[in-house]
Amino acid sequence: MACGGPMSAPVCLIENDENGKLCVRKQAKDILDGINEPVVVVSVVGLYRTGKSYLMNRLAGQQSGFALGSTIESKTKGIWMWCVPHPYKEGHTLVLLDTEGLGDVEKGDEKHDTWIFCLAVLLSSTLVYNSLGVIDNMALEKLHYVTELTENIRVKAEVSRDEDKSEDFMRVFPSFVWAVRDFTLELKKGDDLITSDEYLESSLKLKPGNSPQIESFNLPRRCLRQFFAVRKCFVFPRPASTQNMRRMEDLAEEDLDSEFLEQAKTFCCYIYNNAEPKVVCGGRTITGTALGNLAEVYVEAIRSGKVPCLENAVVSLSKIQNVRAVDQALVSYMTEMLSMAQLPMDPADLSNIHTVAEKKAIEGFITMSFNDNDQIYQQELMRKIHNEYEDMCLQNHQASQMQCEAVLLEVFDTLEKGISDGLYLKPGGHRQYRGMLAQLAEEYRARTQSQIMCEEVLSMHLKAKEEVGKMILQADESLSEAEQEKEVQRLKNEILEQRQRGLEEQNRLQEQAFKDMQRTHDEHLNQIIHQMEREQERMRRDNEQVLEAKLREKETLLQQGFQREAARMQSEIDRLKADMNQQETSQPSTVSKVMDGIGTAAALFLPGFVPKAAGIVLSSISKWFR
Repeated sequence: MACGGPMSAPVCLIENDENGKLCVRKQAKDILDGINEPVVVVSVVGLYRTGKSYLMNRLAGQQSGFALGSTIESKTKGIWMWCVPHPYKEGHTLVLLDTEGLGDVEKGDEKHDTWIFCLAVLLSSTLVYNSLGVIDNMALEKLHYVTELTENIRVKAEVSRDEDKSEDFMRVFPSFVWAVRDFTLELKKGDDLITSDEYLESSLKLKPGNSPQIESFNLPRRCLRQFFAVRKCFVFPRPASTQNMRRMEDLAEEDLDSEFLEQAKTFCCYIYNNAEPKVVCGGRTITGTALGNLAEVYVEAIRSGKVPCLENAVVSLSKIQNVRAVDQALVSYMTEMLSMAQLPMDPADLSNIHTVAEKKAIEGFITMSFNDNDQIYQQELMRKIHNEYEDMCLQNHQASQMQCEAVLLEVFDTLEKGISDGLYLKPGGHRQYRGMLAQLAEEYRARTQSQIMCEEVLSMHLKAKEEVGKMILQADESLSEAEQEKEVQRLKNEILEQRQRGLEEQNRLQEQAFKDMQRTHDEHLNQIIHQMEREQERMRRDNEQVLEAKLREKETLLQQGFQREAARMQSEIDRLKADMNQQETSQPSTVSKVMDGIGTAAALFLPGFVPKAAGIVLSSISKWFR
C-alpha cells in the first residue's frame, strides 16, 4: 500500500457515537489517508450470523481477522475495514469492508440497518450479499434494503425523486455477488444442470400481473435487475460439522469440506480478477485518501438527516481532495528538489532535477486531484511550483555569487595589497597593473568556470576597479598623452567586453528558464489529458456495461411476456445511447477547454518571463553602465 503500512488486523471504520449516530473512526480515516493509490473496495452485507466475516478473512488471505463469533449474538458492529495489498493488481490496495449483521433483533432500529446497507453500496466497487440456504422468496424479502435504495440514495442533485434513473444507479453502483452459504440443493432445472449464475437469474424472474402481492414479489427482483449491471452467484456447501463450525477460526484447511474450500478459492479468484477499482460519478477512480473523505461526506449527510447524494458528494470531495492534492504535490516537489539539489550547481543540472521533481509532483496531483474540471487547482499548482523554482534559481545564483566572490577575494588579494602599498604608482606601473589584472582574471576564471555567476562577479569587480586603473594610468609618467588616451579606450573596451560576457551568460539562463516553463506547460497538459482519457475510457466501459445489461433485460422481459416493461426499457436504452453519443461528441471540446485553461495559466509567466535571479543581476548590470 503506497504510503501506508500493512494492517495486521481490521479496524472499525464506521460506528455509532455516544448519541447513537453514525461516525467515522479517526484511526481508520488516518489509515486511508496514507493510501495514495487506487482502491478496490469489497463490502459484504447480509443477515447476522450467516458467516460473512469468514469470506472476508479468506479474501485477506488470513484464517482469522474479522471477528467470526459462534453464538446467536451479532459479532460485527458498524463497518470494519481491512486494507491489504491487492494480490493481483499491482499499485492497488484491496479494501475489505465487513458490515454489521442485518436484522439483529437486539438493535431494534431498522433504519440503522438500512444506512449500513446503503453505506456498503456507496463505498464499494463490489458488493457481496451473504445468505444461508437457498435463493427463494423469503431470501429476497430479507433483501428488502435494495428496494429502498432510491429512497435513501440520490445520484443527481437536481432530478426529481420520482424520475426513473436506473441507468444512473447502474453506472455508479457496485457489481453484485450473491454468496449462498450452506447450500444443499442440486443445481438443476428440470433434468438440465445449470450454473450458479443461471440459478440466480432464474430466481430473479418476474411474475406477470398487477396485484399488490405480485408487485411485492417483483419489487426486490426488479431492483436487483435494474440497479446492478453485473450480477454473479456462488453457492457454498456447509464448510464443517456443527461442532466444528463453532471454532472456525481454529480449524485448519484439512478440517474443512474440500468442496467448500474449492468454491471459496473460486470465489476469491473471481473477486481478485473482476472487482474493479472504486469510481464515482464521471468515471473517476479514487484513492484510499478519497475513500476516507467520501465516507465522512456520506456519514455527515446521514447524521444531518439528509439523503446521501453522489453528485453532491463529488463536489464536496473535490474541494477536500484538490486542496490537499496541491499541498501534497508541492511538498513532494520541494522534498525532491531539496534532496537532490546541491547549490550552487549548473543551471542545466538544476533544470533536470526540476523536471524530475515536477513530473513526480504532477503525477501525484493528478492521482489525488478530483473533479478539477476547470483546472483551477492545477493552475494554482503550476503557479506555486513556478514560484518555488524561481526561488530555487535565485538561491542558486546567490550561492554561486557568494562562492565566486570568495574565490575572487582570494585570487585578487595580491593585487589589492599591491594597490594599497602604492606598488603600481610609478613609471611603467600601469602596464604592470594591467598584466597582473589579466593574469589574475584568468586564474579566477579557471577556478570558477563552472559557476553561473562567474562573469557577473568579475564584471562587478572590474567596474569597481575602473577608477583605480585610471589613477594608476595618470600616475604613469612613462606614457605619453596619446598613449594614455589609447589605454583609457582599451580599458573601456575591456569593460564592455566583460559586460557582454555577463549578458550572454544571463541570456543563456533566460533561455533555460523559457525551456523550463514550456516544459512545465507541456507536462501539465500531457498529464491532465492522459487522466481525462483514462476517465473517459472508464466512463465508456461503464456505459457499455449498463447498455449491455439493459439490452439483456429487454430481451428477458420480451421472453417472459412483459411487453410494456420491455417498451419502457427500450426508451431507457434509446436515452442511454443518446447520452453516450453526446459524451463522445463533447470530448474534443473538453480537451480544448483544458488546453485553454492550462494555456491561460502558462501565459501568466511564459511571455516576457525573466527569472527573479536573472532580473536582479541584469538590473544591477544596467545600473553600472547608465
